[in-house]
Amino acid sequence: MNHALFFLLLPLIAGLALGFFFFGTLWMTVRRIPRAKRPQLFLLLSFWLRMGMVVLGFYLVMHGSWQRLLACAAGFMIMRRIMVKRLGPERGYLRMKSSTL
Repeated sequence: MNHALFFLLLPLIAGLALGFFFFGTLWMTVRRIPRAKRPQLFLLLSFWLRMGMVVLGFYLVMHGSWQRLLACAAGFMIMRRIMVKRLGPERGYLRMKSSTL
């Protein structure tokens, strides 16, 4: 395998993993809001945990190279598209009851 391709393949995979973590925990957070005793605090803490982990992950993967950062960001955005496609409103997961409109 070409060394340059391998150099960017690992950050791409790391970006996919970070995206799965970020959007997976976002999905779990949104589903648990109705049961939370203090939903505002729950959302705030979830946001800071997700952001902190992802920023730290991007920093560690980057290792001083903007190319690695770009590959990681591409993986993150690819996972976003995958998660939206699988869990998005067209799948019926986010549709609201017509009586609430």
